[in-house]
Amino acid sequence: MKGTLRRRFERAQRVRDFLRAHKTEGVAEAAGPAHLEELLTRAETLAGQQLNGLIVARAATAQRERVRSALETKLLRFLAGVAAVAAKENGELAAQFRLPQHPVPNQALVTMARGMLEHATAQRAVLLSRGMSETLLDDIAAAVLELEHSLEASREGRRDHVGASTDLEAITSEIGEQVRLLDGLVRYRFGDNAELMGAWRSARNVVGPLGSKPEPEVGAGEVPAVVKPAA
Repeated sequence: MKGTLRRRFERAQRVRDFLRAHKTEGVAEAAGPAHLEELLTRAETLAGQQLNGLIVARAATAQRERVRSALETKLLRFLAGVAAVAAKENGELAAQFRLPQHPVPNQALVTMARGMLEHATAQRAVLLSRGMSETLLDDIAAAVLELEHSLEASREGRRDHVGASTDLEAITSEIGEQVRLLDGLVRYRFGDNAELMGAWRSARNVVGPLGSKPEPEVGAGEVPAVVKPAA
């Protein structure tokens, strides 16, 4: 959650706590306070969805890096090495199992690995006779599937994170409007009580600078904390 949104959320929580502590006719039972409670509950849910999307995407990134490393440095390299030996008798194999000289995008790696797997399955007997492990092709197939799943998990996590962030921006703006409405109600009811008005001004105060640092991108930085409502 961005710093500015977090401060507005915290202010709304203090406003809610003030209204809970000073229930009076015409204020605590009004539609305004009840609606604020609903908005805060929704905002808390969205903050949880935002954080969960970030965690899912980052976990998928870590999984993908591990699987990709194993696929490139061990599994496909072993297959290419066996194919190079077999290519002495069948020159076509050299082209079918050539590894790229430079890193390729994740989806391109999946496509390449599936193509090599298809060729290896067709030439399985030849490759086995040149030293390929019995389980290598199954291991490659499993790694490719895991890599695909990690890519989908990243996309899903980003969608959840971005969607929740957008909704959280909107609902925080609505919370701000509700707080302004409640300010009028409280001033109308407690305007002559200096002590309560002092407490109200404190509840409405937004602590901290108006600016905020950019929200961290998915897959980098620290996981933002979820603000929990006061007990």
